[in-house]
Amino acid sequence: MTLNQSHAIARLEYPRPQFVRSQWLSLNGEWDFCFDDHNEGEQARWYQAESNAPFTQNINVPFAFQSKLSGINDPSFHDVVWYRKSFAVPNEWNGKRIVLHFGAVDYIAKVWVNGQLAAIHEGGHTPFQADITSFLSGTDNVIVVRAEDFSRDVTLPRGKQYWREHSASIFYTRTTGIWQSVWLEPLSAEHLHKVMLTPDIDRNEIRIRTFIEGYSSSENFKLQVNVSYEGSPVAEDVYSVTSAQQLRSIGLNDFTEHGFGRLWSPEHPHLYDISFRLLRGDVCVDEVDSYFGMRKVSVEAGKWCLNNRPYYQRLVLDQGYFPDGVLTAPTDEDLKKDVEWMKELGFNGVRKHQKTEDPRFLYWCDKLGLLVWSEAANAYEYSEEYVRRFTKEWQEIIDRDYNHPSIVAWVPLNESWGIPNALADKRQQQHGLAMYHLTKSLDETRLVVYNDGWEHMTTDMLTIHDYESRQEVLEQRYSSVESTLKFMPAGKPLFVGGASYQGQPIIISEFGGIAYKKSEWEGWGYSGADNEEDFLKRLKAVLDPMFSSPVIQGYCYTQLTDVEQEINGLLTYDRQLKAPLEAIRDIMTGK
Repeated sequence: MTLNQSHAIARLEYPRPQFVRSQWLSLNGEWDFCFDDHNEGEQARWYQAESNAPFTQNINVPFAFQSKLSGINDPSFHDVVWYRKSFAVPNEWNGKRIVLHFGAVDYIAKVWVNGQLAAIHEGGHTPFQADITSFLSGTDNVIVVRAEDFSRDVTLPRGKQYWREHSASIFYTRTTGIWQSVWLEPLSAEHLHKVMLTPDIDRNEIRIRTFIEGYSSSENFKLQVNVSYEGSPVAEDVYSVTSAQQLRSIGLNDFTEHGFGRLWSPEHPHLYDISFRLLRGDVCVDEVDSYFGMRKVSVEAGKWCLNNRPYYQRLVLDQGYFPDGVLTAPTDEDLKKDVEWMKELGFNGVRKHQKTEDPRFLYWCDKLGLLVWSEAANAYEYSEEYVRRFTKEWQEIIDRDYNHPSIVAWVPLNESWGIPNALADKRQQQHGLAMYHLTKSLDETRLVVYNDGWEHMTTDMLTIHDYESRQEVLEQRYSSVESTLKFMPAGKPLFVGGASYQGQPIIISEFGGIAYKKSEWEGWGYSGADNEEDFLKRLKAVLDPMFSSPVIQGYCYTQLTDVEQEINGLLTYDRQLKAPLEAIRDIMTGK
């Protein structure tokens, strides 16, 4: 069977914009595909060329089989699926190590190359890679992937993917298998594995931690680092590599306007380019391009600050779903356009809800200027196996996205998902505390929310979910700290486990959710509007109290777009405005 040409959209942009190499090969596009509903493929060795594997379908990678753009469009349960693709390594890569990359495979992936096991990865939202050089055979090579999901397991970190067959309530279509890009790149045996870039605006320095694969103390390695701004050189440093992991700081003496001229912010998303050249003697063995933004996130005297100045956050909640691609955007331009919509509608930030977003989305937030609260895809029930799975994946998320200047907050838990008995169960309380402190141990530069919405313990912000639609109630509720702390969202206390408010910034991180049907989609919202005039009136009724409150330091409106059966977006699911842009922007900015 051949893919329908109308569904053969290709995702061919470079998948990892913060770690760019010039040589690479996309493996997106048409792959052989089959379901394995009886879970017999591994025992039958479908990964071997001589097997009778029933690869009778084709799929458009990186779109999951549940999506239209995959060419299959089957939303029913198929928890084990197989992929197969033939490929050839370019002749000019001879003598290089060949590394295979996967952006994300939901949930457990096993990868074979020419019948030999090359990689196993668990975690549906994070990348993995494998050096497949020793498995290659001439010009004709075959990759086989087995992906296993656990559609009905409510202890699995899954986000909004429903454990029943059809979407309902706040839950949406599942994603199984490959849903982010797959690609190859050639590397020298010695190469830059990763870098961690930490800005320090108070010292005008960028701190650089490098990780070298294949380092040997017997070799003469040097690293050349070049920093530029809009094409003009800013700093250059060349230093000997004396260990596989090394820390270096570079001063940036090009600031103007008393140090604020080139700081990154949503209003002025200034980015520095940085390049790395790994030298063995005089020979360049690896070259990587990246970028960074000089910005600082902090709380000063109870105020949420960006670059040492109080900053009011106007966030929008975004699920990151697309009608034809589900969790995968049809094109890179679609990701860019969503960021542009947010800015045009008056927002300066986004809370990505229950999804670890494609790095290309974060790139556009960095480049166009949008704050990001990065939130994990949670499970719903607690178990020891959930703790193991979630802790591992959360560390991988932080590791992947550490360098993005747009990310200002980490949100490991939302509304007690995964810890539903946080009110009384001390183990679940301790898990939340563990996630908070684990996050702080990995990243000291960003704020961390213990459990977004309610039932907090140690947290850098007090975040509250409140879908009240009456303006007078909201105005009274947030008229003082005392009245705010009396509120019990969804009947839940704001703090548990003996914790109490310690003066943290207060953010209303979910509210609104006003339903307004402006397309053929049928659905629901937290309150409903009858027409455009009523919609704008209801928007103003919930937004005005956010600005008039002496307590609130930011908000997150639900939500950017309609999603499947939810029609509470500012845009329809296919990204059409529900009311004039200027009118919405004026309301969202308090004009």
